Amino acid sequence: MDQKIKTILDQFPIPEKLVDAKPIGNGMINDTLAVTVSTPSGTTETKYILQRINNNVFEDVDTLQSNIFKVTEHIRKKLQAEGDKDVDRHVLTFFRTKDGAPYYRYEDGTYWRLSLFIKGSKTHETVSPELSREAGKAFGAFQSRLADLPGDALGETIPRFHDMAFRLEELREAVREDKAGRVKEVQDLLDEIEKRADAMLIQEKLHAEGKLPKRINHLDTKVNNILFDADSDKVLCVIDLDTVMPGYVLSDIGDFIRTAVNTGAEDEEDLSKIGVDMDIFHAYTEGYMSGAKDFLTPTEIKLLPYGGRLLTYMQTVRFLTDYLNGDIYYKTNKPKHNLIRTKAQFEFLRRLEEKQEEMDGFMQKWL
Repeated sequence: MDQKIKTILDQFPIPEKLVDAKPIGNGMINDTLAVTVSTPSGTTETKYILQRINNNVFEDVDTLQSNIFKVTEHIRKKLQAEGDKDVDRHVLTFFRTKDGAPYYRYEDGTYWRLSLFIKGSKTHETVSPELSREAGKAFGAFQSRLADLPGDALGETIPRFHDMAFRLEELREAVREDKAGRVKEVQDLLDEIEKRADAMLIQEKLHAEGKLPKRINHLDTKVNNILFDADSDKVLCVIDLDTVMPGYVLSDIGDFIRTAVNTGAEDEEDLSKIGVDMDIFHAYTEGYMSGAKDFLTPTEIKLLPYGGRLLTYMQTVRFLTDYLNGDIYYKTNKPKHNLIRTKAQFEFLRRLEEKQEEMDGFMQKWL
């Protein structure tokens, strides 16, 4: 085992003998290692997950880890009160260092955290209606168990992450500066974005009027952020809690619609392949509402499909902003990749707009 990793692991209260630590998963933000230990019987098993926190993305590591401990401890208490007999598989368990800190900072300035590995678990990268229903249940239950945790108990790990007004400000600044000389090329797209701008600021307006509350959200509701039981394929728990923070529930259902309901890829060049999979939408929404309906207001329920349009519009804006700035934020692997992404997202937005009446009508059963 690398001496640096061993030094880091030695800062945490691991009673077993360390054997190995190897990279696991395909996350794009943090570096993740599976830690193998030796048991008293002499066998080995993977028991822990060690992660390097990307403090370039999450600059306030104290707030990040404080949020995660508050959320996981709150959910653990809820599960215990519900009589859950297998709590350690149904919520992530993070460890403090021997000094009681929520993370360890190595001498090179990197930040590390340790959690329990959940045995017999797996993730999915693709969706089906059944998996979407299970994902909806998981994220709905996740929000429901956190509904009584005051929103101000958590800080923003990425300030203004899903703030539409802020994202539009960024785009307009990129247009003014035109660093890469690309504004003229995309004027038609800019016109379409501005045409929809006022309609995409509804949640901020309703919040200011006291009609749309802020709640604790996951803010990265993809199917691969859920652990499933390897045998039964039933949900075990929600993972990847770095972006859990106060926001609007429209974000959590909206991001799943944006990523899973689209029949095309996020960077699809053949726009004819982009469409709306209503079976996925129906399944996810039904699963989500089974866990979330008890705390949602009628206004929130009515606006859930709008969340899909909002998050798709927001990502269109973010991709186009990066394209105008010279591709400095998102990784690209082909010429004009961010413009391709922009056009694909905008096409999906148009498809969602065509389905607006049908999707809005689907919510009537819960009103």
